[in-house]
Amino acid sequence: MALTPLPTPRPRDDRVMFHRTELDQILRVYGMMVAGGEWRDYAIDGLKDRAEFSIFRNAAEVPIYRIVKTPADARKQGAWKVVAPGGAILKRGHELTSVLKVFDNQLKKLSWSGS
Repeated sequence: MALTPLPTPRPRDDRVMFHRTELDQILRVYGMMVAGGEWRDYAIDGLKDRAEFSIFRNAAEVPIYRIVKTPADARKQGAWKVVAPGGAILKRGHELTSVLKVFDNQLKKLSWSGS
Protein backbone atom coordinates (compact mmCIF):
# COMPACT_ATOMS: atom_id res chain seq x y z
CA MET A 1 0.00 0.00 0.00
CA ALA A 2 1.50 3.30 -1.12
CA LEU A 3 1.41 6.29 1.13
CA THR A 4 0.08 9.50 -0.33
CA PRO A 5 2.25 12.51 0.37
CA LEU A 6 0.89 15.26 2.56
CA PRO A 7 -0.11 18.37 0.65
CA THR A 8 2.50 21.06 0.75
CA PRO A 9 1.35 24.14 2.63
CA ARG A 10 0.27 26.96 0.37
CA PRO A 11 2.06 30.27 0.78
CA ARG A 12 0.05 32.68 2.86
CA ASP A 13 -2.04 35.08 0.84
CA ASP A 14 -0.91 38.52 1.97
CA ARG A 15 -3.49 40.49 0.01
CA VAL A 16 -5.67 42.99 1.83
CA MET A 17 -9.38 42.23 1.41
CA PHE A 18 -12.67 43.55 2.72
CA HIS A 19 -14.38 41.76 5.60
CA ARG A 20 -17.97 40.63 5.08
CA THR A 21 -19.37 43.43 7.30
CA GLU A 22 -17.36 46.07 5.41
CA LEU A 23 -18.50 44.76 2.05
CA ASP A 24 -22.09 44.72 3.31
CA GLN A 25 -21.92 48.45 4.16
CA ILE A 26 -20.36 49.30 0.79
CA LEU A 27 -22.84 47.19 -1.17
CA ARG A 28 -25.78 48.78 0.65
CA VAL A 29 -24.75 52.22 -0.66
CA TYR A 30 -23.87 50.77 -4.06
CA GLY A 31 -27.28 49.07 -4.36
CA MET A 32 -29.16 52.29 -3.63
CA MET A 33 -27.13 54.17 -6.24
CA VAL A 34 -27.69 51.41 -8.83
CA ALA A 35 -31.43 51.47 -8.09
CA GLY A 36 -31.33 55.24 -8.67
CA GLY A 37 -29.64 54.76 -12.04
CA GLU A 38 -26.42 56.54 -11.02
CA TRP A 39 -23.98 53.63 -10.92
CA ARG A 40 -23.79 50.59 -13.19
CA ASP A 41 -20.82 48.36 -12.35
CA TYR A 42 -18.11 47.69 -9.79
CA ALA A 43 -14.81 45.88 -9.34
CA ILE A 44 -13.09 44.60 -6.20
CA ASP A 45 -9.31 44.37 -6.03
CA GLY A 46 -7.29 42.85 -3.21
CA LEU A 47 -3.74 44.14 -3.43
CA LYS A 48 -0.70 43.67 -1.24
CA ASP A 49 -1.11 47.00 0.57
CA ARG A 50 -4.80 47.85 0.09
CA ALA A 51 -8.24 46.70 -1.01
CA GLU A 52 -10.23 48.75 -3.51
CA PHE A 53 -13.91 48.83 -4.41
CA SER A 54 -14.12 50.70 -7.74
CA ILE A 55 -17.44 52.13 -8.92
CA PHE A 56 -18.28 52.73 -12.58
CA ARG A 57 -21.05 54.45 -14.51
CA ASN A 58 -20.24 52.17 -17.48
CA ALA A 59 -17.96 49.14 -17.51
CA ALA A 60 -15.67 50.64 -20.18
CA GLU A 61 -14.87 53.80 -18.22
CA VAL A 62 -12.43 54.64 -15.47
CA PRO A 63 -13.97 54.39 -12.00
CA ILE A 64 -15.96 57.41 -10.84
CA TYR A 65 -15.13 56.54 -7.22
CA ARG A 66 -12.82 54.19 -5.40
CA ILE A 67 -13.42 53.14 -1.81
CA VAL A 68 -9.98 52.19 -0.51
CA LYS A 69 -8.98 50.29 2.63
CA THR A 70 -5.29 50.75 3.52
CA PRO A 71 -4.52 49.12 6.90
CA ALA A 72 -1.03 50.68 7.04
CA ASP A 73 -2.67 54.14 7.29
CA ALA A 74 -5.03 53.14 10.13
CA ARG A 75 -3.06 54.87 12.88
CA LYS A 76 -2.30 58.00 10.89
CA GLN A 77 -5.11 59.34 8.70
CA GLY A 78 -7.40 56.34 8.97
CA ALA A 79 -7.58 53.15 6.93
CA TRP A 80 -10.53 54.31 4.78
CA LYS A 81 -10.84 56.84 1.99
CA VAL A 82 -13.05 57.67 -0.99
CA VAL A 83 -11.09 58.76 -4.05
CA ALA A 84 -12.42 60.71 -7.07
CA PRO A 85 -11.31 60.01 -10.68
CA GLY A 86 -8.48 62.56 -10.64
CA GLY A 87 -7.05 61.09 -7.45
CA ALA A 88 -8.54 63.70 -5.10
CA ILE A 89 -9.44 62.25 -1.71
CA LEU A 90 -13.06 63.20 -1.02
CA LYS A 91 -13.20 61.79 2.50
CA ARG A 92 -10.80 59.95 4.79
CA GLY A 93 -11.30 58.41 8.19
CA HIS A 94 -10.93 55.64 10.73
CA GLU A 95 -14.50 54.30 10.35
CA LEU A 96 -16.03 53.07 7.10
CA THR A 97 -19.48 54.30 8.13
CA SER A 98 -18.31 57.89 8.45
CA VAL A 99 -16.36 57.77 5.17
CA LEU A 100 -19.40 56.46 3.26
CA LYS A 101 -21.32 59.55 4.39
CA VAL A 102 -19.65 61.36 1.47
CA PHE A 103 -22.44 59.80 -0.65
CA ASP A 104 -25.30 61.01 1.60
CA ASN A 105 -26.13 64.07 -0.53
CA GLN A 106 -26.38 61.96 -3.67
CA LEU A 107 -28.57 59.43 -1.85
CA LYS A 108 -30.85 62.21 -0.58
CA LYS A 109 -31.26 63.57 -4.13
CA LEU A 110 -32.24 60.09 -5.32
CA SER A 111 -34.82 59.67 -2.58
CA TRP A 112 -36.33 63.10 -3.31
CA SER A 113 -36.50 62.52 -7.06
CA GLY A 114 -38.11 59.11 -6.51
CA SER A 115 -40.89 60.56 -4.33
